[in-house]
Amino acid sequence: MPQKIVFITGASSGIGKAIGEYLHDKNYVVYGTSRNPEKYPNSKIKLLALDVTDVASIQNAIEQVLLQENRIDVLINNAGAGITGALEEIPTTEIKRNFETNFFGPIEVMKAVLPQMRKQKSGLIINITSIAGYMGLPYRSVYSASKGALELITEALRMEVKQFGIEVTNVAPGDFATNIARGRYHAPLIQGSDYEASYGKTLDLMNTHVDSGSNPIEMAEAVYKIINTPKPKIHYKVGAFLQKFSIVLKRVLPDKVYEKMLMNHYKL
Repeated sequence: MPQKIVFITGASSGIGKAIGEYLHDKNYVVYGTSRNPEKYPNSKIKLLALDVTDVASIQNAIEQVLLQENRIDVLINNAGAGITGALEEIPTTEIKRNFETNFFGPIEVMKAVLPQMRKQKSGLIINITSIAGYMGLPYRSVYSASKGALELITEALRMEVKQFGIEVTNVAPGDFATNIARGRYHAPLIQGSDYEASYGKTLDLMNTHVDSGSNPIEMAEAVYKIINTPKPKIHYKVGAFLQKFSIVLKRVLPDKVYEKMLMNHYKL
């Protein structure tokens, strides 16, 4: 059986790197991407230059893989960016930039890969979303919205491409010990702002969650299992029990009760 060709965006660090290296060790042919691959000369997997906000760079990276391998079996849309702040105080340019990375970027990557997958009459697309995409979290409104939008796009696309033998699913991670906190956009704490105290407390809590998060290898193991599942589910959640259980609670609790639970958690 020929080796599967895997294409992963955002594979130079964090979850993407963990997935790429794990699949490489499982004898997959893995192509990862980074905006600056030259910064990672010792990468275990081959890194191609790609910026998900640049359609030309997406097309170029896909063409390089197809030139070498003549197929792409698995696309893992992992590249993403965090963003925090009171919605009122986040510059609109930053909101749009986050959606370009977390929502429109993955769409463009899927559009670039789908013609080849249709030609093959096979393929698997895995979108890495977030448990935060299942609920509106205070001071993470934009991040929750962008990841939630990707969840819904996945549901719709899945039905559209099933006729071509293509499977689409998403994996929503909880908090993992990665460098996302350092890379995310933080709206500044404005001295004297009406949000200063509550945003400051929430920001500290969010950073603590990431620092004490799970090992990204758990995501890699989950993705490996999905790739080897003939008919993947629509949604997967990977993370601490309470984070996954929070989605169940949102389904069963009255809205205001759930809102109160979140506010208590964030001490608001």
